[in-house]
Amino acid sequence: MQRQARARAIFTLALPIVIAQVGSVMQGWADTIMVGQYGTPELSAAGFVNNVFNFCIYFLLGISYATTPIVGNYFSQGKYARVLRTLRESNAVNLLASVVVVLLLFILYLNIDRLGQPVELLPLMRPYFLALLASLPFMALFNSMKQFSDALGDTKTPMWTMIGSNVLNLLLNYLLIFTLDMGLLGAGLATLISRALMPLAIYIALRRGSLLRSPNFQKAEISRPQNSYGREGMFSLLKLGLPISMQLCLEASSFNVVALFMGWIGAAALAAHQIMGTVSTLAFMVYYGIGAAAAIRIAYFRGQGEWDEVHKTALTALWMSFASGIIIITLICVASPQIAAIFTTSSEVTRLFLSFLPAFVCYQIGDCLQITYANALRAIAHVRAMMLYAFIAYCLVSIPLAYIFAFPLGMGAVGIWWSFPFGLTTAGLCYYLQFRSHVKHQTT
Repeated sequence: MQRQARARAIFTLALPIVIAQVGSVMQGWADTIMVGQYGTPELSAAGFVNNVFNFCIYFLLGISYATTPIVGNYFSQGKYARVLRTLRESNAVNLLASVVVVLLLFILYLNIDRLGQPVELLPLMRPYFLALLASLPFMALFNSMKQFSDALGDTKTPMWTMIGSNVLNLLLNYLLIFTLDMGLLGAGLATLISRALMPLAIYIALRRGSLLRSPNFQKAEISRPQNSYGREGMFSLLKLGLPISMQLCLEASSFNVVALFMGWIGAAALAAHQIMGTVSTLAFMVYYGIGAAAAIRIAYFRGQGEWDEVHKTALTALWMSFASGIIIITLICVASPQIAAIFTTSSEVTRLFLSFLPAFVCYQIGDCLQITYANALRAIAHVRAMMLYAFIAYCLVSIPLAYIFAFPLGMGAVGIWWSFPFGLTTAGLCYYLQFRSHVKHQTT
């Protein structure tokens, strides 16, 4: 396959993923703005609860990621009955994982008054917490079916489902938060309702879509055995999904810990960190879309035993990420004063935000590298070592360097951001070397 054709195939799959992910980010911003307009206590309560749930969301997302390489492998080999069986197994595994998470979070909910939060915020936190808690099983089911759809090369169906959910969430937010004056609880109920409809919507879209109505899948559906689930298949999904979950949680934890360091420095540093983190999310979503699209192609080629294409697809995705990163970084740097003005009127916060830009630019290389090859390793179902590499990169490199740069070396808030290039590049290099070693082993 020629390089242009390879890039075109990745771009076609990536564009819907990027649009859906950026839409979700924008919807999250809109949620924050609407809750903040209702009241500052509500915004504070939402911020705490959302931070608690973020780790669980990453964990459940990692479990669902196991679906893509397994389904892609079977699909490339024409094992359509096994593809459908894997979907049912994936739905079961993801639902069971969400039930476990819900039980653990409910225990935390019963002890929320012991977490040192302001007493006046507890009446706001509790109902919002329960609404988000009830939404997790629906989100887990959607994640499972999204990864299934992506593995078959249909990235548009999840995109339209997510866009529809985002629009519904915004409308319900306005109705419940302001019109019915339900405040933060209204925001939680809006999230619950929109998430509850997502798995139903994508299920209907998949069943009515041309792909699952094709003769191959229709024949596989008719001939499927009475036992639609298998312990071996479910165990394979968990065996693959748990290391991915741990890797994602370790990566997320590093950013949360350095936010704590920022808080030690001061409110202005924390605010600038939040703004820079928000802006950097846009670049991350583009890289993620390209990496996820490459993973779909890599899983397919792995199933066919075309390891040369596996290697070339990952390399093409990396260069595509670099190219998009150059465009994004240039736009952000040129418009950085205007971007800061959108979020803050504080000159000190703006100054700190601008001082983070050199570190932000430098860590894009490591970010592209780690996102591309993390997705590539997931696609070839080679993920056990990722947990160790993530622990090294984020817990032994990024977090300690953030502390050393900020405090013993006296670099302050800027020093914390200079730790990111080291951590992300370490992760990227480790993932790349692991991927290259495995591919080389398969081709010799």
